[in-house]
Amino acid sequence: METDAGCIHFSRDPMTHPPANQKNRIRLLQAGALLSTAPILVAAPAFSGDGSDTIEKIGVALVLLCVVGRMWSILYIGSRKNRDLVTVGPYSMTRNPLYFFSVVGAMGIGLFIGSLVVTLVLGLAAYLVLVVTAGKEARHLETLFGDRYRSYASRTPVFWPRPSLYREPDEVAFSPSALRRTFLDGLLFISALPAVEMMEYLKENAGYLPMLFNLP
Repeated sequence: METDAGCIHFSRDPMTHPPANQKNRIRLLQAGALLSTAPILVAAPAFSGDGSDTIEKIGVALVLLCVVGRMWSILYIGSRKNRDLVTVGPYSMTRNPLYFFSVVGAMGIGLFIGSLVVTLVLGLAAYLVLVVTAGKEARHLETLFGDRYRSYASRTPVFWPRPSLYREPDEVAFSPSALRRTFLDGLLFISALPAVEMMEYLKENAGYLPMLFNLP
């Protein structure tokens, strides 16, 4: 069945490469976030003064880009994941725009915290978890869509977008429920910003948390 976003093709044995376990991915990301929080609670930010404000604004911009980018991506794939092969919109530039924007959001939180090291650690941790998940999903999609997916994969980066490949369909039918879930997921990125502000207040003003070292 032909659609604007690709074709539906099912192989004889779709369980040859089962889809990635999304629960494991979420648990790994949550564990990484908790581990990174511990030193932040007792550390002073690396940046101060006007430089700190600029870095924080960049961090906020990246988090907002993450939320908007993820919602833009879900407009195309909606609830059709593993059922349609979506190759237009953000999926024409990268095979995993949702994961790419998640890494952008993780780095934005690191910048808002005020540490280049935390930015790199959060971004790298998110990237490693998500690129492994993307690899598992690629094998599953190849099982489902065969040569059509292999052709798409041969011209489209697995993770980092290539804007020159962008293609827009005439129209898009989206899933309101999928869009709502993605928006709620995006609130987790946004909620990290006031949480960081609260930690800074407890350290610098209330004196409830010690500052044992400076974040590099």
